[in-house]
Amino acid sequence: MTLTITSLAAGILALWFVVLSVRVIGQRRNDSVSLGTGDSKTLERRVRAHGNLAEYGPFGLILLGLAEIQAANAVVLGVLALLLVGGRLAHGFALSFSAGNVPFRVGGMFSTFTAIICLALLNLWIVVS
Repeated sequence: MTLTITSLAAGILALWFVVLSVRVIGQRRNDSVSLGTGDSKTLERRVRAHGNLAEYGPFGLILLGLAEIQAANAVVLGVLALLLVGGRLAHGFALSFSAGNVPFRVGGMFSTFTAIICLALLNLWIVVS
């Protein structure tokens, strides 16, 4: 079995992770901060955007992959993958590319939580049914 949906989502999120990483590195250079965030609010936002993806992205991808391995409906998985990826992109954009754009940040977390909750429930449903 191939994990096409999970692979697409993982590829997009991996590239986004690198973009967010480069933004952290660039801001560290601009602010001359090698560890932590110093007094820089911009660096703090960029570090949190990067860290937040590192915290939520893998969990969502693991759940997505497990559901795909168990032959869950491809349309359902596609929608949940879009929610996960869209949520991570929106949240990262809000923190790293703007001054904390609240609608994108809240929408990104809502989409991410929705995807993770639905994927968790889907996996549980598959196992018990």
